[in-house]
Amino acid sequence: MDRERAHIASEIRESRSWHSLAIRNVISKLGSDLSGLREEEAGSRLGQFGYNELEREKKPSSVAVFLRQFKNVLVIILLAAALISFALGETVDAAVILGIVFAVSLLGFFQEYRAERALEALKRMAALTATVIRGGVESEIPARELVPGDIVILSVGDKGPADLRLIEAVNLRVDESALTGESVPSEKGIDPVPKDAPLAERLCVVYAGTVVSYGRGKGVVFSTGQQTEFGKIASMMRAAPKVKTPLELRIERVGRLLGTIMVLVAVLVMLLGLARGSPLLEMFLWAVSLAVAAVPEALPAVVTGGLAIGVRRMAKRNAIVRRLPAVETLGSTTVICSDKTGTMTKGQMTVRRIHLGEDLYEVTGAGYEPRGEILRDGTPNVNDDIALIAKVAVLCNDASFNATSALKIVGDPTEVALLVVAAKAGEREQKLRSAYPRVFEVPFTSERKRMTTVHNTPDGQLLYCMKGALEAVLPSCEAAYFQGRHVRIDEGTVRRIHSVGEQMAKDALRVLAFAYKTPPEELQALEESGSERGLVFLGLMGLMDPPREEVKDAVQKCYDAGIKVVMITGDHKGTAQAVAEELGLLSSGGRILTGTELDSLGPQEFDQVVEDVVVYARVSPEHKLRIVRALKGKGHIVAMTGDGVNDAPALKNADIGVAMGVTGTDVTKEAADVVLADDNFASIVAAVEEGRAIFDNIRKYLMFLLSANTGELLIMLSAGLLGYPLPLVPVQILFVNLATDGLPALALGIDPPMQDLMHRPPRDPKLSIFADLKGWIAGIAVLLSLAMMGLFAYSLMSGSLAEARSLVFASIILFELTFVFSCRSQSQTILRLGLTSNKYLVAAVLSQLMLLLLILYTPSIASLFDVSPIAFGDWSTVIAAGISGFIFAETTKAIVGRLRR
Repeated sequence: MDRERAHIASEIRESRSWHSLAIRNVISKLGSDLSGLREEEAGSRLGQFGYNELEREKKPSSVAVFLRQFKNVLVIILLAAALISFALGETVDAAVILGIVFAVSLLGFFQEYRAERALEALKRMAALTATVIRGGVESEIPARELVPGDIVILSVGDKGPADLRLIEAVNLRVDESALTGESVPSEKGIDPVPKDAPLAERLCVVYAGTVVSYGRGKGVVFSTGQQTEFGKIASMMRAAPKVKTPLELRIERVGRLLGTIMVLVAVLVMLLGLARGSPLLEMFLWAVSLAVAAVPEALPAVVTGGLAIGVRRMAKRNAIVRRLPAVETLGSTTVICSDKTGTMTKGQMTVRRIHLGEDLYEVTGAGYEPRGEILRDGTPNVNDDIALIAKVAVLCNDASFNATSALKIVGDPTEVALLVVAAKAGEREQKLRSAYPRVFEVPFTSERKRMTTVHNTPDGQLLYCMKGALEAVLPSCEAAYFQGRHVRIDEGTVRRIHSVGEQMAKDALRVLAFAYKTPPEELQALEESGSERGLVFLGLMGLMDPPREEVKDAVQKCYDAGIKVVMITGDHKGTAQAVAEELGLLSSGGRILTGTELDSLGPQEFDQVVEDVVVYARVSPEHKLRIVRALKGKGHIVAMTGDGVNDAPALKNADIGVAMGVTGTDVTKEAADVVLADDNFASIVAAVEEGRAIFDNIRKYLMFLLSANTGELLIMLSAGLLGYPLPLVPVQILFVNLATDGLPALALGIDPPMQDLMHRPPRDPKLSIFADLKGWIAGIAVLLSLAMMGLFAYSLMSGSLAEARSLVFASIILFELTFVFSCRSQSQTILRLGLTSNKYLVAAVLSQLMLLLLILYTPSIASLFDVSPIAFGDWSTVIAAGISGFIFAETTKAIVGRLRR
């Protein structure tokens, strides 16, 4: 017995192609039979294979998540600066630094605490019950106790509890959109399929997490827990490394750069002082003060604050950010890989076209909202012919739909779509079904491809209603309905009807045919023969999952912003092409690639074509991962949007994952960086704009910060090299640093976005964050050092060292508080932007100027900062030196702008 169990366990673990085996072979390999496993055997297998649930991942504690925030290089530098400040006795400065560090770390902790909960969401999705047959007895057990070999019974509404090989299927249709991306439920059967059949074409298998939308079935479990397709997705998500955003990488580089500058400056200043014979302790204090001044205390606060402001703005525009740096990443995106079903489309089947006799009707509106019109030649037209086909569509239908609430739907999406179009025609489901009660039916099967229902009419007669595939319905008809009369069908009529159907299919519409009759024979004739003959052909309806109305404009805005949009779907190539054409994705001649074609391409071959492909059809989760990785390998910043479980690994591997908030699964939301509250692709465009604005503001801040701080360092180095006393004492250096890098810098970080943001191409990810800033930084730093050293030298000739330092102290602060306005734009002057368009900046600058005056003219405070009051006559000199940077920057922008024009 043990040897037999070991052999069966080996077969179960090693077999990978259950869909290609005949039923008897599957049951034999699984060591089961149609009466199910005995309880004893089920218990033994539970010990062998474990519970039918996903493996638990050890999660970091709250303390570990919080401490992880302090691994950032810049945060470590700030902590060191705080300790040095404490050693210098500057407790206020140290307290401010520590406060900023703690606030930023706490915010990061709350933002990232939920970032790795995708596997928990998968577990919740798998927490089901299952109806099984064990030892010939049917019972309900927790799905986590299922084992390979169990026989499971499926009915409408059931969610697949494990991966099952079907052994019985009666009109079984399964919604696999969360796994394969298919917008239409898959018709299931029991016949084996080829070993290399893609996931969406394994019609004899029901996968864990998919939903039965029609019919019933019975299957034998062949995979549980981590071995199911859901489990494989979870494994891929776990294996995916956490991708750092470009902003995180750039800020880390800034931190390392500034740390290096600090060390070099400290060493150089100490050496210069010691060479002049200054005491070692005194020069150490000077060096440390300069090093602290070089640390941008406000940088993390500006970055985090700017991102937080962007998050609030995006939330108002229906984009919820789960990780702050993701805002900037979305702004730098060069490619958006978007799932089709439910993202670019409604995710709801909709009747788009009706053909009756010689008349063609277009149907407006999308999805299950019963809003829209039925148009003929562009004019609303609901006539008796439309009313008749709508009546047949409602009666020959097993779905139900509450027109007052699009959420209250039950049944197959295609049948729901028929109820919706009937509602648009004024035909209500409940009223019709009450007036025409069903007395008999011949159900739909995949072999018959049609459904027939028989109803009593209000006048006591019978009404036959039929719907199905055109090739199955038309042979049952002997006449066609044409403008209120019946016309006998001839070969010419058959050709015309088939021609219409073929054209609808070419337009990627799913075609349904409708017929009816009021038979003279008794119902018993149909019941005895089981045949359907002598019906009257009514017409055709064409259905599809339509694009969202606003997506076409959103795609065009992406193109205007230089962002490529790629549609990825599990649907057929024809359906994908039709949607892509309607959205304008193929207007520039992009390529369409199927999953099978993708499999045939080697890594190098795919790399050569990946940037030409705009539509991928019939793809699997593995394909999506390959696409994202190939695009990233080409240097693109890739955003991936989606709503199904199948999208989660690709979302996690992309530079930024964007999930749908309404239709998206919990797994997708947990794996994503951004969640769209309205499932609207257009909201991504708003998020792109916010992301670009935030990065713009961070660059403005860096331009201001590094220009000023580099200038301060040059002042000190110049004084040392020229043999002058140092122009500022340590406490003055620290105050200048905090006064200018504090509120004004924070206000600059939330500057209103520039008007041309969405007409710029995406930033080259390879470019430094300092691209186009180095010239500004160097020029302003040199100007600041020259102006201040000139002022210092001039003041020493006519006054004391204390007076000279007071003039330099005031002039540096004024220089930086006026230059900050020029940092709002590298190209537009302040006259064009408006001096008061950033009210927060104006308020910040005024507050710091008032604080400067308070320090200068309050004796008790002045003594703390080693300054003396500035005489009224000296203010002209201070103002001239203080506004030199602002005048230089604005003049340069005006001249360059004129030359460019």
